[in-house]
Amino acid sequence: MDELDFSAIGSRIRKQREFLGYTRDYLAEQLSVSTNFCRDIEIGAKGMSIQTLVKLSKILKLSVDYILLGKTADNGDEPLLVMLNSCRPDKRKYAEDILKSFLLAVE
Repeated sequence: MDELDFSAIGSRIRKQREFLGYTRDYLAEQLSVSTNFCRDIEIGAKGMSIQTLVKLSKILKLSVDYILLGKTADNGDEPLLVMLNSCRPDKRKYAEDILKSFLLAVE
């Protein structure tokens, strides 16, 4: 197995955190870690425990494979689709409606 690219891992985490509108302080609180530790993860200076990785995956609604390796599911799902699929079925319709409205507005 190749070495993990901690810088790329951190970049994927930061990008998704910002996409979801979470501050670094909020993410640190959810993970029960310091804000400085979150920063270190995002810049690739430190790795994390498996427990933190699993929590991060749930909070950011990303697969562990995507966080670690940048790989989407075998079916080619992109992170946005993974997030939509992680919504409860009764709430997914709202997310789809918002996305449709956005796409119609930017045409």
